[in-house]
Amino acid sequence: MEEFFLKVNNYNQLTPAAASAWMQILKRKEYKKGSFLIRAGETAKNIAFVSRGLFSQYALTENGNVYIKRFFSEGYFAASTTSLLSKSPSATTIEALENSIVWEYNFEAFKALTQKYQDIAGFYINYMELHWIIEKEPEEIGFRQNTAKDRYEDFIKKYPQLSKRIKKHHIASYLGVTPTQVSRIFSNK
Repeated sequence: MEEFFLKVNNYNQLTPAAASAWMQILKRKEYKKGSFLIRAGETAKNIAFVSRGLFSQYALTENGNVYIKRFFSEGYFAASTTSLLSKSPSATTIEALENSIVWEYNFEAFKALTQKYQDIAGFYINYMELHWIIEKEPEEIGFRQNTAKDRYEDFIKKYPQLSKRIKKHHIASYLGVTPTQVSRIFSNK
């Protein structure tokens, strides 16, 4: 749990009272490789801080191809955010790619804490601004403008350790290319 609060305090320092209140809604959970944090069609209720392990968030296209939206490794908060915020069924699935341990909390209980503790609200705002707005725009532009090779190089820079933990077909799915294209890019390095 210590790593959870170290991460949170990077965004906004919590008072002991706020940390104690948040601690009350945290639950340690284990997910085996191949199990699901959420499946497409379910309505998200929880956020999971990844303490150990790795998850992918993906959607299936109409022809059955997997489109990986993002990876969640240690230190990341995993959730189907659109489902959480809209209280509607998730368009994506979040699956454990490795045996994983998370600290999970209910989103509605968390939102109640943001009303009661200004420092938790500060964390929420700072986290959203950085990850849902500031980081997202260059990523979206890059996916539309960059070549597959450039997207691969950006992926390796952003996630240097991930490339050693996931299979090439996962990288290909994330980049929107075929595994053969990733192999070609990889062999030309």
